[in-house]
Amino acid sequence: MENFTPISALIGGGLIGLASGLYLLLNGRIAGISGILGGLLTPTKGGSAVFERLAFIIGLIVGPFILMNATEIEAQSVVTSSFPVIIIAGLLVGLGTTIGSGCTSGHGICGLSRFSLRSLVATLSFMAAGFVTVLVTRHLMGGM
Repeated sequence: MENFTPISALIGGGLIGLASGLYLLLNGRIAGISGILGGLLTPTKGGSAVFERLAFIIGLIVGPFILMNATEIEAQSVVTSSFPVIIIAGLLVGLGTTIGSGCTSGHGICGLSRFSLRSLVATLSFMAAGFVTVLVTRHLMGGM
């Protein structure tokens, strides 16, 4: 690990936990990104629910740009995969979150903090799948 920064990781994790807790306390809803995005794409509730979901997603996209412009923090993102691989990966993530009834943020942050057994199983499954994927793609296939 070349860029391991435990202090900033700890602060970032604390802020994510705080934001998730506040979202649950103030709205009574889980801050699972896949559920929020899925509810926005197939709205069953109108009005304020759609606005709330849209504001959440826009905040996720715009927030980093505001932070980078307001501070001297530089974020680097390097995408090395081809566009078709990214599309296929995105579809697989969507399929996985549908089958698992949530994503890593919903199960890993919100579900585990509520001592949900289902979220524990889901999070362990996500982690195991990630470990196997890295093993196969980076070590057995020589990197992609």
